Amino acid sequence: MLFVAKIIIAVVALLHFYFLWLEMFAWTTKAKKVFRKFPEDLFEPTKTLAANQGLYNGFLAAGLVWSLIIQDPNWQVYVALFFLGCVAVAGIYGALTVSKKIFTVQALPALLGIALLLIHQML
Repeated sequence: MLFVAKIIIAVVALLHFYFLWLEMFAWTTKAKKVFRKFPEDLFEPTKTLAANQGLYNGFLAAGLVWSLIIQDPNWQVYVALFFLGCVAVAGIYGALTVSKKIFTVQALPALLGIALLLIHQML
């Protein structure tokens, strides 16, 4: 159970490193293909806002990676639960305010990771 949870944590971290790259470094190029519903004329004026958002995604990814290398098994789970919880809340908020797809891409994997960690803790 813990092994699968760690794989999910790694996948969520990789997703958020991708979001970092997309929002900080490829907002006016590659992001246009990903965010097709976003008006094309707004990419350039929102470049700084997107970079700020990307930075936050990077912090989430770094926290998830950190949780994977913590030696103490209890703290490893606690830190992972915190960062997965942050991702889940952000994903739910994004799904409610921007696009339902955000729930599937962001919140659902985080919630799955949380569930697996909690099941592991109960065993």
